[in-house]
Amino acid sequence: MRLDLSGKTAIVTGNSTGLGKEIGLALGKLGASIPVNFSNNESRATRAVTEYEAAGIRTAKIQADVTSESGVDHLVTATERLLGNVDIVVLNATCDQPLKTIEEYDWEIYQSMLDFFVKSPFLVTRRVLGNMKQQEWGRIINITSEVFHKAVSPFSAYVAAKGAQVGWSRSMSQELAPFGITVNMVAPGWIPVERHEKDPQEMKDRYLATIPMKHWGTPEDVAHACCYLASQEAKFVTGQTIAVNGGNSAWM
Repeated sequence: MRLDLSGKTAIVTGNSTGLGKEIGLALGKLGASIPVNFSNNESRATRAVTEYEAAGIRTAKIQADVTSESGVDHLVTATERLLGNVDIVVLNATCDQPLKTIEEYDWEIYQSMLDFFVKSPFLVTRRVLGNMKQQEWGRIINITSEVFHKAVSPFSAYVAAKGAQVGWSRSMSQELAPFGITVNMVAPGWIPVERHEKDPQEMKDRYLATIPMKHWGTPEDVAHACCYLASQEAKFVTGQTIAVNGGNSAWM
């Protein structure tokens, strides 16, 4: 069985780099059209477009802040005009994720987390539902995290927002199920990408020692889980979390 997304259009928010770029590449290689969404770094987005095109993926570069209503409307409107109606959404865009004690946090950091992991999924999903409901087919995939299930500390702002994202996703899975729209979550562990290049080696070694499979996961591992959930083969799967972390939270 080979997964096939031919004729589908997918938005992966924040997919000019990191996990998002690999998720978009994987969906595109299955036949989906994928815009490259970026907020600030246009040169990086241009490189991603080149990589997508080299893989034979139909794409377009679209700058949009997915935490604002106007930005989301622009992203979806431009995608519809350039690539077609949106069938699949992967909510991947993220912000800085500082580890701080409660005394060190301020509300601005908490708010930024909520903007990316609750407000953005709400805005994007609401904007694309018209077409999905009309065709009685759609896929909403939230990139959550093991941090909520493992209660990682000191990381309360990120953990709280990811917990809210999980609750929102589960509720939406019930609301949208009658329309043939599935809502699922992929919860990666610590997957080293560009943003982790300067992380202390001691911290990396400590985390690696906790993984039962004894090796790091890759962005492709996360992308493959998204491909399954985006496919027709996952039509009866909704409200679920796939942990991609080598067994680091097998009780999830």
